Amino acid sequence: MKRQPHSSPRSAELRRTVSIIGTGSYVPKKVLTNEDLSRIVDTSDEWITTRTGIKERRIAAKDEQTSDMATKAALKAIEQAEISPTEIDLILVATATPDMLFPATACFVQKKIGATKAACLDISAACAGFLFGLEIAQQFITSHTHDTVLVIGAEKLTSITNWTDRNTCVLFGDGAGAAVLRHRGSAHGVISTHIGSDGKYSDILFMPGGGSRCPITRENVDLNLQTIHMTGKEVYKQAVTAMLRAAKKALDQAGLAIEDIACIIPHQANVRIIEAIADRLGISREKMFVNLDRYGNTSAAAVAIALDEANRSGRIKPGDYILMVVFGGGLTWASTIIEW
Repeated sequence: MKRQPHSSPRSAELRRTVSIIGTGSYVPKKVLTNEDLSRIVDTSDEWITTRTGIKERRIAAKDEQTSDMATKAALKAIEQAEISPTEIDLILVATATPDMLFPATACFVQKKIGATKAACLDISAACAGFLFGLEIAQQFITSHTHDTVLVIGAEKLTSITNWTDRNTCVLFGDGAGAAVLRHRGSAHGVISTHIGSDGKYSDILFMPGGGSRCPITRENVDLNLQTIHMTGKEVYKQAVTAMLRAAKKALDQAGLAIEDIACIIPHQANVRIIEAIADRLGISREKMFVNLDRYGNTSAAAVAIALDEANRSGRIKPGDYILMVVFGGGLTWASTIIEW
């Protein structure tokens, strides 16, 4: 018998349930394989695969910006949701690689899709941004402030990658994923969410250049300060701890056990992290939806792309409980349980 989640203030009479009514994703055409990377830096397919699980990643064209990829994913989600862009009240774009510092990339997306009635803002929560966006969207919908919210995770990480650093350049790729959220009758939709941060670890995964602290200058560019910097071992340790804690928190809030979950969509950063989470939760690898071998780490876009692929491939079905769990720079982490 299927376990029922706990009731919560979100299911109270004055608050509305929130469902994902459409998903979409986009990845660039260009594929960069591990073999290709071995011609750029001192690495090999065997070295990358055994340490990360990544075989290839997608690379955006020079004239293809984050908003372009976000727009393509958004239009697919809008089409599946069977709505008009003019019905969208709010656009949230989670990204660490905006088109520019301002205006928000969400504003560029609004213009491109014709969502003339939407308010727009970007979310900066690194890899956790898409799930932060789902929670923000839920709050606006349950409180009756907005009816239809478009949440997008989009990244052009190759624009801030140091291609001389073999420890980081093998990890990242480009892409975008999107979801349309709306109240849908008595359907449960989003059941529980947990988000968190710990700023004392802000120096283990970050990009030092480009902000007010370290403006872009010729000297800073020569030092590669406008690229991703990462302390790999510490990130691994913190990622496993934070994602495991977040997953258990969402399960506890929902009143569900891990056995009730039909599919887990973890952050697509490293297969070793995913395997460690599976082992500690006591579940089989088959419950984990993994596509990082094809796309690498696309940060805020990763879970969004995986959700769309799981949806369109039939991996998740109506009535299934889905657990998404992520970790990113900040440090930030988040988990969300949805009844599909």
